Amino acid sequence: MTGHPDWLAGGHRRDLAIERIHAAAADLIARKGMAGLNIDHVAAAAGCSRATVYRYVGGKSALRDAVLTGAIARIAGRIRRAVAAHTGPDRITHAILAALAAVRADPVATAFLTTTSPNEVDTYLAGNPRLADAATELTGTGGDPPAGQWIVRVVLSLLFWPATDPSAERALVERYVLPAFTIHQ
Repeated sequence: MTGHPDWLAGGHRRDLAIERIHAAAADLIARKGMAGLNIDHVAAAAGCSRATVYRYVGGKSALRDAVLTGAIARIAGRIRRAVAAHTGPDRITHAILAALAAVRADPVATAFLTTTSPNEVDTYLAGNPRLADAATELTGTGGDPPAGQWIVRVVLSLLFWPATDPSAERALVERYVLPAFTIHQ
């Protein structure tokens, strides 16, 4: 944030422009998938020029990364609220199940997972050390990066190959995931 708030716009113009561009891109991704992300369409939806998009948020990859970062932050917030009252193995189970529900409810995350190549998903999610760190924090298994990477992969597996219903997913997590953490405690 720089300068003074614009009384007419209701905030800092730069921040408001970035917000509007990100919202337009998120809507486009949710409707048309990652391949549908197009700077011209984002600019038209945001009510600005193509040059304004580049000036405020950068190119297509920077815009994609910002929108995905926003989706990840929303999802992490939902998980954090869902696990706040839980500890130990109960927290691990709730965190994984909350992650599944939050990702499935987020249109940007759903579009990313369903319209992106497996290599990109692996690079952006499974190979992302910040996501693994968040997984260990949210599950209460902190300080163990391989555990975080494994949790991310468990969640991705259940997203790509879901069980028949939520109770079956819970049973899978309790039977096959929790013992791994009990052994290492």
